[in-house]
Formats: sequence, structure tokens, C-alpha cells
Amino acid sequence: MDEKIKANMYRWNDMVDVHARSSHYDLDGFRKGRNTLNELVLKGVGDVKGKSLLHLQCHFGMDTLSWARLGAEVTGADFSPKAIDLARSLSRELGIPATFVCSEVDSLPENLAGKEDFDIVFTSEGVLCWLPDLKGWARVIAHFLKPGGIFYIQESHPFGNIFADEEVEDFQIGYSYFKKPATRFEEQGSYADPDAIVEHTESFEWMHTMGEIINSLISAGLRIESLNEYPYIYGQRFPFLVKKDKGIWGLPGDREDVPIMFELKARK
Repeated sequence: MDEKIKANMYRWNDMVDVHARSSHYDLDGFRKGRNTLNELVLKGVGDVKGKSLLHLQCHFGMDTLSWARLGAEVTGADFSPKAIDLARSLSRELGIPATFVCSEVDSLPENLAGKEDFDIVFTSEGVLCWLPDLKGWARVIAHFLKPGGIFYIQESHPFGNIFADEEVEDFQIGYSYFKKPATRFEEQGSYADPDAIVEHTESFEWMHTMGEIINSLISAGLRIESLNEYPYIYGQRFPFLVKKDKGIWGLPGDREDVPIMFELKARK
């Protein structure tokens, strides 16, 4: 495993316990039947009853199991062993059938061999920055989709990733939109619990432009069906965003001048 990926895996292993006990993830509410999928994702993916669905970078499986509650036959994959252990435990505890595989995205064809006919490949929110190679990512998506199958992603808009994360009052440029080397971060806490203390504080993130995202999928043989951009996001991506209706966070007042989130659907 690449050393940067390994550092990220160690940190995400630490995040499992932090996130599982956080109010942000509300694991108790999920156990009682709460569906974790937002309105945009549900509409974008559509009816999943009776369909096979592969969830890439699934963390500890709450979204994956939410799809199963809606009738999908689900498989979730993540590179964190602790996340997959918890996902499997939740599947058994709640009696929700699901398959979970511990694997990096690039290695998934070897680790999930013999299952290359999914109706849907799904991923969402805060996933692309952990991947150094989007062409490889797109090839994996195409590998697992059956002909006519769809890929859907909801994600932070890459344009938003140029802005500083520090406690500022408005957007301030902190990173290059075109930066290719990984950016190293050293920090405690998590978006779900900023005060959490963890053992592994080092992580690495990669910047990917919108052009790179789209062209990677096209080069893998997928046809882009839709791309939508939004001036809001599900979660407080920046400290100056304010909570609005239906769980979304946007700019104060009526400002809608910066893309913060996008969704994309492609078909094989």
C-alpha cells in the first residue's frame, strides 16, 4: 500500500469510533430506522428495489444499509478494516442483508472477483479527495457496472476545494485548483467531532478538477447523462455556512454565487 494511502487508512480507522459515537452520524437513530440518504441522492439514483448496488468508499455502511432498507441488494467497500468490521456488525445486528469488502478502490476487481454486473455504482460526499488516480477509479466503476447500469455521485464541488478551511468570515483562496501533488494535513478532530483526540493525525488529500472527473469517466467508456451544480451542501463544509431547510447548508442570506456541491450521473 502506498505510504500516503496507508496514513489515510490509519486515520480513518481512528475515525470509526469517533464517528460512531458522534451526534453527526446519529448511529442510535439509524438503529431505530432512520434513513441516512438525503433527498437529492434518493431522487438522483431513483428506485433501487430489486437492484444490485455497489457502494464505493462506504465508511461503516450506514448509507449502504439504508439502500438495503429501500430494497437494494447491496455491497459496500472501504479501505478501513475497522469501518468494514463495524459495517458487518451493524448488518448482523439489524438483520439487514449486505456484503462488505475491505479494499482500496483500485484493488476491488481482485477483491470482489466474480461480481461484475451491478445495476448501480454509488458514492457520495467527501470521497474523491482520498483518491490519487481518478482514471483508475473510473475504470473500476466501469468494470463493475453491467451494460446499461448507472453510476451516481454526489460530492463537494472541486471549485470549493480551493478555499481555506480555517475560521474565516468568507471564501479565501487557500489551495490551487490545479495542484497535483497530495496536500499533507496534520490535525486532531474530525468534521463530526472537532474536539476528538486520535492517535493518527496525518492525512493526505488530492485535488481533482471537474474536467478530470468528467474526462476520467468518459475515458472509461461511460456516458455522462447529467451534471448539476448547487450553491449549498449537506453538511457545514465551511465555518461561515448557515443551516437552511431540509438539512442543507448554504451562504448567509440570499447568496448563491459559489458552487459548493455537485451531482453527476453516468451510464455504461
